[in-house]
Amino acid sequence: MSFKRETRRMTSPRQPLSRRSFLARASVVTAAAAVATLPFSEYLASPAYAAGRYAEPKDVRDAARRALAREKRTRSGKPSPNGWEMELTTDKGGKVWTRPVPGTPIEGVTVRIGEVETVLVHVIRRFHYEVEELRKGDVVGWRSPSSVGRRLPEANQASGTAVQIRPGHYPSGVKGGFFAPQQLVIRDILAELEGVVRWGGDDRKPDESLFYIDVKPDSPLLAKIVAKLRGWEKEPGKGAGAPVDVLSGKRRDAAKALAREQKAAA
Repeated sequence: MSFKRETRRMTSPRQPLSRRSFLARASVVTAAAAVATLPFSEYLASPAYAAGRYAEPKDVRDAARRALAREKRTRSGKPSPNGWEMELTTDKGGKVWTRPVPGTPIEGVTVRIGEVETVLVHVIRRFHYEVEELRKGDVVGWRSPSSVGRRLPEANQASGTAVQIRPGHYPSGVKGGFFAPQQLVIRDILAELEGVVRWGGDDRKPDESLFYIDVKPDSPLLAKIVAKLRGWEKEPGKGAGAPVDVLSGKRRDAAKALAREQKAAA
């Protein structure tokens, strides 16, 4: 049933509706709109779906079941090294989707939607503004589980929880790809995120292009950082692109402390 057709039925003077009928039909229209605008994995977890699941028409319920079946086909059942489940494909009903990176030439990066997306997009944007200007194709997100070393940090890309920024310029196994001022910014980004993200340059086998989520799913720290980042998006002069003094004493102390901690954990 189309949105336009249902709206005509709801407003036609020839078919007066009781308040109960009007509310019931309005809920169907709302549900249909939700289906049309959200990936099903997000729609199925939405309050609208939870509240109206018993009243939804059969076609919506059937579509939801098909979406669940598609999501199951994307799942590998195996975790990446950071504890997040790897996915077999993207943009097909699972949790890994191609998402925009506002303010950059990057047309989209394939990452885990939701909290992980918020954090990794912030990393990419600050890198672009403060480390080195990025071009189309400079960022690699999700990679197939079959294309990564399962026990290496790069395997986190298979769960949508890692990105490589300019991997061709900073090859795996090689250190020293960044100048000292660039490293200062990278350290500041990591400290700003309070250790939620780890830099591959600190790993036993370095990969200076790699940035990945370093906390488990449902981490309270991740939720805290995401709330901070999303708050900045609503406040002028905050967030990626805002002026930052990476040499200020407080920021440098936090960056140095986190660097010692993360290097020791390699």
